[in-house]
Amino acid sequence: MTVHSQGAATSAPQDAPPKSAGLPPKAPAAPAGPSQPSPRGGRRQLPTGWLPYLLIAPAVLSLAVLLVYPLIKNVILSFQDINKIEFIQRKYPSAGFDNYTQLLGDSNFWTVVLRSFGFTLANVVLIMAIGSLIGLLLNKLGKKMRLVLSMALVMAWAMPIVASVQVFYWLFDEQFGVMNWVMRTAGFSGYEQHNWFETGLSTLTIVTVLVVWGSIPFVALNMYAALTTVGAELYEAARMDGANGWQTFWKVVFPQLKPFFLITTFLEVIWVFKAFTQVYAMNKGGPDRASEILPVFAFVEGQSQSHYGLAAAISVLTILILIVIMSFYFRLILKQEEEQ
Repeated sequence: MTVHSQGAATSAPQDAPPKSAGLPPKAPAAPAGPSQPSPRGGRRQLPTGWLPYLLIAPAVLSLAVLLVYPLIKNVILSFQDINKIEFIQRKYPSAGFDNYTQLLGDSNFWTVVLRSFGFTLANVVLIMAIGSLIGLLLNKLGKKMRLVLSMALVMAWAMPIVASVQVFYWLFDEQFGVMNWVMRTAGFSGYEQHNWFETGLSTLTIVTVLVVWGSIPFVALNMYAALTTVGAELYEAARMDGANGWQTFWKVVFPQLKPFFLITTFLEVIWVFKAFTQVYAMNKGGPDRASEILPVFAFVEGQSQSHYGLAAAISVLTILILIVIMSFYFRLILKQEEEQ
């Protein structure tokens, strides 16, 4: 302290360093910055904001290589007139919009489009209805029977598509098929070496049975999982109000599981609409291309007919049709989220 002549005492300046007896003054700490080396190994640390991008970079790169690049090449190919000769000579003449105008003016293309919509609608309705009923059954069964039914569903779901197609083809075989034997045993006439694949409608009917059989387990198991989230008090309240089983489902269960039905139906529409393996492996789109849906139609035009540019245009139009369908469905999903 400094004592003035008036007797007032004033303190020392605040920026003066404090003095400790026998200890040297401490050096001021250096400000930490991004350029400071890490104490471990002297490596420079990355900013924390980059970590999420680095983690998803491999997935984004894989998607770009496996999906985006082929899609761009397919769109470019759809504007080119490439047949077998051009493909061998490695010539890529431009066709402009000729492939698209040819398709849009072709009645066969619109027949395939309508057939694809009908095939998708029939499959999705059957899959959602039967799968939901089996899911409700799983919720009512005891532990042992639920385990047996769940294992059967998983085995059907896990069966490879090509193997299941061969099994169904054997069931409906003209000479040694089980279905012809069943129909004859039941007393029906005209099933001696009956050809179940004689028409496009009968072929698609068999394919529909195959697709529904292979898709029911996904809906049923997910339905059962969703039912476990519905509280028992809701069932008890409905029972006290005198509601029967049907009323309980529509008034209690369905409103609670509406997001499940929206998402599951959305996935089933996509999977069924692009079902290629089942239709092509069953009868190659025959007879006389009468069972072709859009993916099979594009494959036959490209590989069998060697109309590569036209096949690319078919695939692009298939994607656009699916996007238009899904846009309406996305609006329903977003509306449902806003209501919640």
